[in-house]
Amino acid sequence: MKQTAYMAVLLLAAVGIVAVVMRQSDKPGEPGADGPSKNVIILNGATQFAEDHAFTRTLRKFEELVTQYYDKPVVFELYLNSELGLEKDYFAYMSRGSSVDYGIVSPSHMSNFSPAAPLMDMPFLFRDLDHWNRVLESDAFQPIADEVSEKADVLIIGYAGGGVRNLIVKKPITNMQELKGLSIRVMGAPIQTRIFQAIGASPTVIAYSEVYSAIQNGVIDAAENEAAGLQQMKFYEVGPEISQTQHAITVRPLCFSGKTFRKLPEDLQDAIKKAGREAGAFGRDLESKEDAAILAKLEAENRVQTHRFTQRDELLRLAEPVKAAYAREIQAEEVLSRINALQ
Repeated sequence: MKQTAYMAVLLLAAVGIVAVVMRQSDKPGEPGADGPSKNVIILNGATQFAEDHAFTRTLRKFEELVTQYYDKPVVFELYLNSELGLEKDYFAYMSRGSSVDYGIVSPSHMSNFSPAAPLMDMPFLFRDLDHWNRVLESDAFQPIADEVSEKADVLIIGYAGGGVRNLIVKKPITNMQELKGLSIRVMGAPIQTRIFQAIGASPTVIAYSEVYSAIQNGVIDAAENEAAGLQQMKFYEVGPEISQTQHAITVRPLCFSGKTFRKLPEDLQDAIKKAGREAGAFGRDLESKEDAAILAKLEAENRVQTHRFTQRDELLRLAEPVKAAYAREIQAEEVLSRINALQ
């Protein structure tokens, strides 16, 4: 009898410990019956990449800064390597307020809620890296952020990115004459095809996984990508000539679930907003430097040869009316005007 009673006490104690752990693990995005734990707040993040990727390091910086600015317990659980799906899934989770509280998401995944969001990835949106950085430090994208917040209930708290996209070609392309009629793979968004047609190229949509073989077999003459993609997919093996059109510089919003955000203490909300802005700036600097370093390394290894496109002003001029028409279509004229006005 004594042994039975002793075992019962141990069982009850174990249940009590488990209950405490479960109560402390309640997530703001998935509260228990009593809401988020009063003892510790756990926030879930997600990324498609490993620990060394620029996006992951940007999210780690965000976590570090929140902890620095918030003087009470908060725990971050960041899921790597697509463990919780892809970016489009993260955005859906944040919108619903479940599973993922923060992450970096491509603007294209916001288009169902904000038709203007894909403008952030439009070719020739930025004149150069300095202009890109000034835009992201300003409030130029605020109308898009407001629409995403209102319709998707996801907050854009910072802007990362910084990959510069160039042409990956079999032969040197340095001017408008050499560019004319160039068959080039572009992404599926219609604005990509329209702009590359406007500058004189011959764009075609091909699955990303098929680009290498398409260039190799002469189906297309070129592709376009940033240095990380060039390196990862070994495009340099079939397209070793890099034409520095700098036609796009990536923008990757750092997002936070609105439903989660409203459940948090006000001082933690303030810390998250401040940390988001600073982590975004950190991510932009990091990715820009890494992008340039990868390209320089590939050139030093004689895997690629870079070529300055001598008529880039002409590319910008030809793209302008297409950009303006697209902005009208997606009701983003105010945003485009703000961007163009920044010197």
